[in-house]
Order: sequence, then C-alpha cells, then structure tokens
Amino acid sequence: MLLFALSIAPGLAISLYIFLKDQFNREPKLKLFICFLLGCLSILPALLLEIVGGNLVEFLWGKSIYATAILAYVVVGFSEEFSKYIMVRMYAFPKNTFDEPFDGIVYCVMVSMGFATLENIFYVFEHGFATAIMRMFLSVPAHATFAIIMGYYVGMAKFDPSRRKALIQNGLLGATFFHGTYDFFLFLGDNNQVTRFVNEGLLFIGAVASFIIAIVLSRKAIRIHLNLSQKQFQG
Repeated sequence: MLLFALSIAPGLAISLYIFLKDQFNREPKLKLFICFLLGCLSILPALLLEIVGGNLVEFLWGKSIYATAILAYVVVGFSEEFSKYIMVRMYAFPKNTFDEPFDGIVYCVMVSMGFATLENIFYVFEHGFATAIMRMFLSVPAHATFAIIMGYYVGMAKFDPSRRKALIQNGLLGATFFHGTYDFFLFLGDNNQVTRFVNEGLLFIGAVASFIIAIVLSRKAIRIHLNLSQKQFQG
C-alpha cells in the first residue's frame, strides 16, 4: 500500500498544483480527469514504438553512443511526447473550454501526469522504495516540465491558426529535446563502453542539469501564460 501511495503521490500533487495555478478560468474537473486517464492510455502506443524502435536501433548500431542518442531522443523521447500530444490534440484541443493559452499547459500536464503516474507504478513496484523516492523528485517532475514546454506552444497554437503547425512542431520538438537529453545522460550510465571512461556521477549530474534548465523554462512559460490569462479575464 505504501509503494502504491508513493507511486501516485507525485503525479497527483503536480496535477493539483497546475489546477490551482489556473486561477483565472479553471477547466472542468471531469475533462481534466479524462485527460489524466488518456495520459495513462498513451503509454500503450509509446511502449509499442519503444519496443520496435529499441530493437531496430540495437540491431543497426549495437550499444554505441550514437545508438544511445537515437534511443534517448527518438525512440523514447519523441515516442512518449508524441503519444501524449496525440491525446491532447484529439481530446482537449478542440474543446470550447480550451479558451486561453494557459489551457495548453493545463491539459498537457494532466495527460503527462497520467502517463508518468502509470509508468511510475510499474517502476516502483519493480524496484522498490528507493526508486519511489528518487522518481518522486526527478522523473515525474521531469515529465511535468516537458509537458509545460509543449503546452506553452500548444496553447499559443490554439489561438494562432496561421502559425499553428510551426508552434506545435516547436512544442513537440522542445519537449522531445529536454526529454531526450535527460534520458541520454541516464542511458549512458547503462552503456558499458562509456562507463569505463566516464564517472556515472557526472552522467547523473548531466541529467539533473537538463532537468533544472527545463524547470526554469517551465516557470517562465507558466508566468507568461498566467499574465495573459489575467489580462483576458480580469481586464
């Protein structure tokens, strides 16, 4: 029971934080819950793409650093962020309640937290208490920062049809870049050809550094869209 509570706590806490941040025009709770469930569902196409892509990368490039980069940025980073984006695009994006740029962040985070929470349950029950604590402060919040970056652009795209395609591409690529960079340093620690020459602690620091940069950008994105919301709904 404790492991389950630790598994779901960070995702629920971040979801609540974003919900409370949306102080000027909050979204219907039912739609947010549906987005969370769709995020859980999005793990299925991502998993399929990762299995097929991972096997293909290993077959073509083995365990090289090049293969690790493709695995981190394309197979994992892009597959997961694209799967989340599809759920937002199909369900939340067309809704009339998506009526301000900040809603892009809200809906993307809810989908992402559904994904991260289900993923977290699997990892924590497989690896135990220490993994639960580490992922509570790193992996799940990292998913949130990637979602905020994507949501910032998705929110702008909703209200700028002329630049919609470019903005969505920027959001998807931005989320993928930070997701891939975070994973790349972690994956290097599993690469025996690399760990002979590079201290695993430095690799972990690299992952955390990319996470911190994503946090800084996420805070800025939230601040910009909240200012727009305040002007829109409070004059």
